[in-house]
Amino acid sequence: MTATEIKNSVLAALAAVGAAAANSLGGWDALLELLVALMAADYLTGMVVAAVFKRSSKSDSGALDSRAGFLGITRKCAVLVLVYIAVLLDAAADTHYIRSAVVLFFAGNEGLSLLENLGLMGVPYPRFMRDMLQALRDKGDGGEHHEQSS
Repeated sequence: MTATEIKNSVLAALAAVGAAAANSLGGWDALLELLVALMAADYLTGMVVAAVFKRSSKSDSGALDSRAGFLGITRKCAVLVLVYIAVLLDAAADTHYIRSAVVLFFAGNEGLSLLENLGLMGVPYPRFMRDMLQALRDKGDGGEHHEQSS
């Protein structure tokens, strides 16, 4: 096998895994894209807050902590497991709203966490963004407000 064939085989395998993952999460639509983008942005800005600004609430020193980073990734994977369960619940109940509600709730949470990170970095943002993310979270939660420890 040539280097190009190996590269193409690896890329094809990664594409197959990605397609299977997206399909199991209800398909790659605007909601899933929003959730994944917010998760990635939240994780990256959290790392910047810790590495550059040393203002992270996830470690005693405020600096980068591999355990905190691992826990963050683990929590985000757990959210995706809940999305998968919501897909299964939608199928079992023959509905199309459970996954959407779960994704909206967690998109709101991720977005609010992202804005918190940006605030720690001193980046201003329009208030309507926070209000919209809170509305997403509330809509996904059926209007109930539950505090989540992160």
